[in-house]
Amino acid sequence: MNWLTNIVRPKIQSFIGQKSETPDNLWHKCKGCGQLLYVNDIKKNLSICPNCDHHERIGPTERFDNLFDNAAYKLVELPKANEDPLKFKDQKKYTERLKAARSKSEYEDAIAVAYGKMGNVNTVVAVQNFLFMGGSMGIGVGNGIIAAAAQAIEKKAPLILFTAAGGARMQEGILSLMQMPRCTVAVQRLKDAGLPYIVVLTDPTTGGVTASYAMLGDIQIAEPNALICFAGPRVIKDTIREELPEGFQRSEYLLEHGMIDMIVHRAEMKSKLTQLVSLLMNKAA
Repeated sequence: MNWLTNIVRPKIQSFIGQKSETPDNLWHKCKGCGQLLYVNDIKKNLSICPNCDHHERIGPTERFDNLFDNAAYKLVELPKANEDPLKFKDQKKYTERLKAARSKSEYEDAIAVAYGKMGNVNTVVAVQNFLFMGGSMGIGVGNGIIAAAAQAIEKKAPLILFTAAGGARMQEGILSLMQMPRCTVAVQRLKDAGLPYIVVLTDPTTGGVTASYAMLGDIQIAEPNALICFAGPRVIKDTIREELPEGFQRSEYLLEHGMIDMIVHRAEMKSKLTQLVSLLMNKAA
């Protein structure tokens, strides 16, 4: 028995352990149709499912690379915010949640701002990052949008904002809600300067973000099938105890009811935005 235990079993285990394992990041399951896709294939397709055309959520770097001419741009440095003004703690400390989010991201908060050329037009692009604490709006996000508007005014450039958020960041309490008027004022300053403000609503855009700067664009664009709302459909359904219309609060429903101006496929987003900023800047001149 000792011979089997001490010699044979270790050799078998050693042999099994030498078998190569399939990398766990090789496949991606589409959230739209459930089909398994090669990660590299879907990345090459702008993170759009080739089977059902579902637009996966993407971060600022992917947006910037897809939009700016030759993927050339300069990141705008954003003011640092007080990281834990309320000393908030639920199941974890807020500082621990921030640390965990930053370890998975190349950015300090749920927004990034860049400056570069789109069709040879100097343009400022701000992108909310849903992968960072659900893109939640806190002081850092407010600072980012204010900095983006200030950069656009300084460079006499249009501002394009890609929204993606689950709403206000509860760990910052009332201070997160104060970002709504702060950002509204920043947008108004941009408009007073005669500069275009274009908003691209992506999945999901909800809560206080929708109730403020997300719906103030000179032109309102949305990606296909994006959830755009203040309160989500589940909350509304549970409140009014009625069945909601099919596709309620999705891009197509909002376009049909006049809440947005157009729906643009991600593959056509750069060409459409380039056309718009060119037309609007020529008019502004």
